[in-house]
Amino acid sequence: MNIDAFDLRALPRSFYDDPYPTYAALRSASPVHRLPDGSFFLTRYADLDRVYRDTTTFSSDKKIEFRPKFGDSPLYEHHTTSLVFNDPPLHTRIRKIINGALTPRAIAGMEEGLLALVDGLLDRIESQGKADLITDFAAAIPVEIIGNLLGVPHEEREPLRGWSLAILGALEPAPTSAMLQTGNQAVGDFLVYLKALVADRRRNPGEPAKDVLTRLVEQEGEGSQLTETELLQNCIFILNAGHETTTNLIGNGLQLLIEWPEQRRALLENPQLINSAVEEFLRFESSNQLGNRRTALDTQLGGHRLPAGTQLTLCIGAANRDPEQFELPDSLDIARKPNRHLAFGSGAHQCVGLSLARLEGQVAIGRFLSRFPDYRPASTPVRGGRARFRGFLTMPIEVR
Repeated sequence: MNIDAFDLRALPRSFYDDPYPTYAALRSASPVHRLPDGSFFLTRYADLDRVYRDTTTFSSDKKIEFRPKFGDSPLYEHHTTSLVFNDPPLHTRIRKIINGALTPRAIAGMEEGLLALVDGLLDRIESQGKADLITDFAAAIPVEIIGNLLGVPHEEREPLRGWSLAILGALEPAPTSAMLQTGNQAVGDFLVYLKALVADRRRNPGEPAKDVLTRLVEQEGEGSQLTETELLQNCIFILNAGHETTTNLIGNGLQLLIEWPEQRRALLENPQLINSAVEEFLRFESSNQLGNRRTALDTQLGGHRLPAGTQLTLCIGAANRDPEQFELPDSLDIARKPNRHLAFGSGAHQCVGLSLARLEGQVAIGRFLSRFPDYRPASTPVRGGRARFRGFLTMPIEVR
């Protein structure tokens, strides 16, 4: 391919179907690649790892980057207030609060409910003999788990997936005006809902060890008090961060087992490989393909001088197939070890919910395969058509 023509804001249709040849060409010929807008696109594992770990030189704050993209809008307020797009002290405060509800003990306590949820979904699929793996299974799991974390009543969870898809869709490199309009509407609708939910939680607090919203609300009386905006926007972040990426992990993993039948047989013969299989699915088809940073200081990377204020796109999908880090990186190996992938990032901004996401992936994929070892596609799956979040919109399958 002509790497000089690569432009993240003008990608061909073929890229969304299979971005990995493009990533490989860039990683080989121009691993720190200057894009037409003056930003840089990084594809090497070592470079991403360095950027993730050096939070002094490389900032996660998006106020400068997102102002021209979103203007003075609900999307701008949301994405510049959420945990993932901030530096300390806000990042530190919010992360500490959320971490307190995602301890190993708390996550272990979720497993029984997760098993019941997954088995109920599998019972329904078995009775029908077919399903859409995304809407009927993969997407239903994280919405319920995060709904539980925030204490959202079951009868009020229906809009959550739509809101999340709309808000995350606006993070694409070149969102259309329709995507921006839908995203802004979703933030507004979600805020209206959350204000009522927060008011109810103030009157009727839950158990802080399990209820993230109660933990956030209770910070209002402490020295490092959250503003109302910080509280509400980070509730939206909690849904978005754990919803689409986990949906993609489950859907991508089950599709990979169709495409790599020998790996499916290996997992059926050795179900204990499910943990390493999930790590390989995360590496091979990273749910989140792109991240961003801005240089806070003048620095050098890959022979390029990067002045303070330079925008960087971190290509997780490319780094996770870097042959300098992974042997035979374009082959799926569910027993791969070591497997130090960057699907969850690394350093101070490593995904706060990684242990929960792993558990959801292990239970969902493991139990699905055990129940339906011969599942097969009913028609061609449809990709989501996004560069940042790689997954499927639909995946029709048959189980009998």
